[in-house]
Amino acid sequence: MTDIEMRRIRGGSVTLHDERRKIQRVVELEDFEIGVFAITEEQFAEILPVPSQHPRRPATDVSWLRAVHFCNAASEWEGLEPVYRFDGEDVTWDPTGEGYRLPTEAEWEFACRAGSSGPHYAPLADAAWTSAESVRTPQDVGGKLPNLNGLFDMLGNVWEWCWDYLDPARYDDYRVFRGGGYADDAWSVRAGVRRGGAPRMHHADVGVRVARGAFDTPGAAQGWSASADRERAAFDGPVPFGWTHLARR
Repeated sequence: MTDIEMRRIRGGSVTLHDERRKIQRVVELEDFEIGVFAITEEQFAEILPVPSQHPRRPATDVSWLRAVHFCNAASEWEGLEPVYRFDGEDVTWDPTGEGYRLPTEAEWEFACRAGSSGPHYAPLADAAWTSAESVRTPQDVGGKLPNLNGLFDMLGNVWEWCWDYLDPARYDDYRVFRGGGYADDAWSVRAGVRRGGAPRMHHADVGVRVARGAFDTPGAAQGWSASADRERAAFDGPVPFGWTHLARR
């Protein structure tokens, strides 16, 4: 497989905002690794049976479920223990594993900000492919300036799946994607913006960037915990303006 170039990120703290519950929380992160680029079409096609028409473009139309299957397959290819376990379409993550995985939201935002506190880590025209460029497709990875962590396209080009649920009380099994896409305006292409979709959904502007890192806390790591997911699913507070309630199945 074409090498997945990773960058080690030293741990630190990041503040995450929950707009619906009007709260924020500070997450302390341990060191972890994250991809320098989004996974490309070429890399995806080497692992899973999908076509690669534009080798250096980020792989898109990738559902969350396919993204986690890719992570396990990439781990096996490199002789690493896969971190995801499947019971049908129910997925659990073993944080003690060394294999490839999706970043948590906290990891993603911390890596994206690279020490910056504003919505962008550089002038947006220099850092991100957005609607301002009037492009109609994802662009080859690495065409804009990296952030101070040496990561390319954390903003713009394609959204990127994370491990976390979007809001299990209102959006059931929807998972988060972050970063904004090539067709989005500056309002959406910001370090703190959250969007999401169901595990089987796939979109022309959503791809995946992988992470790695093992932790000694089964069931919780890097701002995520299974118990917190259960608590959030039980929350029944007000919905912010503009949010749509998803009928529970």
